[in-house]
Amino acid sequence: MFKAYGLYTHIQANRMRSALLLAGFVALLVALMFSFALIIEALGDDARLEIIVARAVYDVKQGWPLAFGVAGLWFCIAFLFHQRMIDYATGSAGISRSEAPRLYNLLENLCISRGIPIPRLKIIEDDALNAFASGIREGQYSVSVTRGLLDHLDDAEIEAVLGHELTHIRNRDTQLMVIATIFAGIFAFAADLTLRNWNFPFGFSPRRDRSQEDRDGSGGAALAIIIALAIIAISLGVSVLIRFAISRSREYLADAGSVELTKNPDAMISALRKIEAHAVIPAMPSRMHAFFIESPALLPESGWLATHPSVEDRIRALVQFAGGRDLPAPPAPETDGQSPAPASFLPSDGRSPLDPPQPGPWG
Repeated sequence: MFKAYGLYTHIQANRMRSALLLAGFVALLVALMFSFALIIEALGDDARLEIIVARAVYDVKQGWPLAFGVAGLWFCIAFLFHQRMIDYATGSAGISRSEAPRLYNLLENLCISRGIPIPRLKIIEDDALNAFASGIREGQYSVSVTRGLLDHLDDAEIEAVLGHELTHIRNRDTQLMVIATIFAGIFAFAADLTLRNWNFPFGFSPRRDRSQEDRDGSGGAALAIIIALAIIAISLGVSVLIRFAISRSREYLADAGSVELTKNPDAMISALRKIEAHAVIPAMPSRMHAFFIESPALLPESGWLATHPSVEDRIRALVQFAGGRDLPAPPAPETDGQSPAPASFLPSDGRSPLDPPQPGPWG
């Protein structure tokens, strides 16, 4: 469903996914409202389960305008201030041209060569090798790189990473991820509030007076609370799965876009090899992992919970379809505060510049 066969079809597919994502989270919000109503009604009266459920349904019918209004307010706040939220969560901060002239020059060259608006540049003061792009619309896009990536990658490799992030922006991947993260945050907050903090709601623990239970004897409240907690857990799980599985193909397409921009698949492969070995940022919130070029998790997720395809699979695609060479990545150089020497643009594997180019659909 929503298969993409080129840049423009991928952008259109992402827009349709964004619309469905919003619709899906509306449905999850209704389920979340129902679960809260069940808990409140169960805490108020230990009646039979069917009575508690009927009351909860009535509460949802009466209270949905307020709940949707609060959700809409949250979306507006997140839409207006999402970049500040992301910067706070990731620790990224703006960097000036005088502080990173090499980084600015590489980004501007790529953007000018394709007529792409230049996003803002930011730095994460961490020794890990990683990067991400964010933003919803023109004027809000930014590319953040870690200090380690700037110190340990050569010019061609940094250019490949920047091309990867620019492709995420061009493909509207960043727009889709921000929307998913904003709405998934609602369910994550609700789950943290109810599943991890038993003093819910607002100091009322879901424990009942034993004497009242003895009088009623129905036990419907306990069952209603269990059902409500199950709905909340399922809603959280579904929202997380949607966020992670939006399209893992986005990383393949961003790698391909980088090669199309730089005409250098070897640099993309070399950058991925170096990043793979030093991508971990232990303090990075889990909700931000999907933004990065490679997951910064200490133990990256796998299967349905994976935010990225494996680096091996990505490199295999670059070798097969872009004519890249998977050479062992050299160890990260010692910088001692010095920037690495500019990369040579001649192949490092012994090929002659006169050799015919390797076949591939990206350049």
